[in-house]
Amino acid sequence: MKKLIPIAVATALLLTACGSGNYAATQLPAEPQAAPTTSTTPVAPRPCTDGLNALASYAPDSSTPAPGGAMPAGSWMEEIQKRGRLIAGVSADSLNLGYRDPITGKIQGFDIDMINAVAAAIFPDAPTNPRRVELRVISSPQRIPSLKATNNPVDIVARNMTINCDRWHDIAFSAEYYRSGQKTLVPLDAPEKSVQELSGKTICAPAGSTSLDNLKKANPKVVPITADTDTGCLVLFQQGKAYGISGDDTVLAGDAAQDPYARVITTQRFSEEPYGLGVSLLHPEFVRFVNVVLQQMKDSGAWKISYDKWLKAALGPAPVPPKAIYGRVPVKQ
Repeated sequence: MKKLIPIAVATALLLTACGSGNYAATQLPAEPQAAPTTSTTPVAPRPCTDGLNALASYAPDSSTPAPGGAMPAGSWMEEIQKRGRLIAGVSADSLNLGYRDPITGKIQGFDIDMINAVAAAIFPDAPTNPRRVELRVISSPQRIPSLKATNNPVDIVARNMTINCDRWHDIAFSAEYYRSGQKTLVPLDAPEKSVQELSGKTICAPAGSTSLDNLKKANPKVVPITADTDTGCLVLFQQGKAYGISGDDTVLAGDAAQDPYARVITTQRFSEEPYGLGVSLLHPEFVRFVNVVLQQMKDSGAWKISYDKWLKAALGPAPVPPKAIYGRVPVKQ
């Protein structure tokens, strides 16, 4: 039987999470039953209906400026320079990815390092001038709407967002910057060793995430509930309203670090979750520029330094950074 512990650790992160504050369980209606997925072999992203690899982004071209250089007239990078700051949608409650340090109050993590690199490529003084980056805390369901809105509330989203074909209809993605995978967190003394053994159990996954769809495909017999944020799922788990949490291994590692009565089923990873930085479809030149920045991070070793700082302790030695795939052509909006 899982012991419930005070949720003070999660509360420090919860208070930063977009101000939504409502973590009542949202139970989803039952769907037609399908045969559960029994393979534990991760499935690679499938080609999109247009024949392109889902991971294919816009290749930098002769018009793409070098990081730190002059931004082309009329480009979105120039607009950001005129504004004086880069505005990014991020998480503040995903430990080690994007979270607010309860001591310093600073939002930091692996995803935040990606944003800081883009900001430094536009504003050379960004590393010493915190005003060059504005981090706006958003929930998982807000990621795509924040990039589609006509008033441009954010320039870019770095919130452990999976690149897939469907999302390309709504937003553009950078080249892949990290490859995660879905796992499941359960009570420390739970006997289950796979998601297939969780039939009838209430499992939380963030709303608006690929984790929710993957969970229902892996075992249609689980009882899925949602919360807007990662901490929301952790709170429901600690309150006993959810038996477990299913999500990216990066996120679950942070959850487990906050709850000594939880463990991640590490023997089963039942999806591939390639992360990309989200950008509006209206600004392909900005996507190309971001791709240059990410490649520079991978080549210079800055990517590995960030991984080692934030993820190595929980996920092991740094893998080879994902190789950029290009070939997508912007569609006129």
